[in-house]
Amino acid sequence: MYKNRNVWIILSGEFLAGIGLWMSIIANLEFMQRHIPSDFMKSLVLFIGLLAGVLIGPLAGKVIDKHKKKTVLMYAGAGRLVSVCFMFLALYFDSVGWMVVFAVTLQMSAAFYFPALQSAIPLAVPEKDLLAMNGVHMNVGTIARILGTAIGGIMLGVMSLYGLYMASFAAYILLLASTWFLNVKEHEAVGGKRTDGAAGKPQYQGFKAIVPLLRERPALINILWLTIVPTLFIGGFNLMVIEISEKLADPQIKSWIYTVEGFSFILAGLAVKKLASGRNIGTMLYVFAVIIALGQLSLTFTSNHWVPLVAFGVFGFGAGVFFPLISTAFQTQIPKEYHGRFFSFRTMLERVMFQLVLLSTGLFLDTIGLTNMVLLFGGASLLLIGILYVREQAGHSRKTAEVTDSL
Repeated sequence: MYKNRNVWIILSGEFLAGIGLWMSIIANLEFMQRHIPSDFMKSLVLFIGLLAGVLIGPLAGKVIDKHKKKTVLMYAGAGRLVSVCFMFLALYFDSVGWMVVFAVTLQMSAAFYFPALQSAIPLAVPEKDLLAMNGVHMNVGTIARILGTAIGGIMLGVMSLYGLYMASFAAYILLLASTWFLNVKEHEAVGGKRTDGAAGKPQYQGFKAIVPLLRERPALINILWLTIVPTLFIGGFNLMVIEISEKLADPQIKSWIYTVEGFSFILAGLAVKKLASGRNIGTMLYVFAVIIALGQLSLTFTSNHWVPLVAFGVFGFGAGVFFPLISTAFQTQIPKEYHGRFFSFRTMLERVMFQLVLLSTGLFLDTIGLTNMVLLFGGASLLLIGILYVREQAGHSRKTAEVTDSL
């Protein structure tokens, strides 16, 4: 796999995109702190950007499936550069309005970039290497997150916001340059429609084709529902870290939590292929969803300093295995001609769920407290896992009975 040039191009692109994104996030937080006193208004600015990404999702899916993935990635990369230009205007005019434009254009570019990238990975590596590629890809993104935030924090202390956004702009230029060298085999579009490359029959039916596609694959619907479990943890991640730090009166524990979670995530990404070898991916997803839920439930005992570290470490390892498995399941079980629309659909769902969990976490921390909240979320996760598992087993039993009757 590592002798494949496309693999290195995709991984370097993910690294550069992550570095640029997290440096700009650090700069965004600083800009909002200076110009937006209200926490609600800050969240509203972020929400508007994410909402724009959700609304453009159906169009992004159509475009990705009707055009070459490399072309979409190039235009999305160019869109990132344009978005940073709007932030330069925001800095020049001290304008929150221009920052909103920046957030909207950046999220719209991301709505095209990430589903196109997920669609390009199965074209770049053989199916036997997909799980390893997804694990390494997520590790590179995690490393970029750690380095991007660290570099952004250091640069913020020695230079202006202009310099920080210029560094982000430079990272996006390098991303665009690396994407140019990507070379994956794709079927040509005929009359604006994808063909299957064999019978030459049109495969493109629009974004609504995702619904009957999923109905034919009920196991994938269960997996989509299963993604709620890690989202219940990730959506309130930062708020929970802040709450734990305040509860323990220990500001330094925040950095330790992020460090432990990050290294656990990386370790899982390195181990995922070996852990999944010879095992059923669907079963493993349920197992690691349970591990994630138990990690969240363990946060009920945060009075001890070591408990949050263990809990976030367990979550990091569980999520580090869960996400490569789920990406591999989708990439292998969804036909390639539907990848753009499906991954856009998945991105839309994740963004909506993330926002709902974020708002719910803030509300519950203010009303019922951290302990009751993690009991509620963890219990709900275990209940959901149980329902989905029983439903899936019932479906298998029905299929077995139908086959037996037909014989």
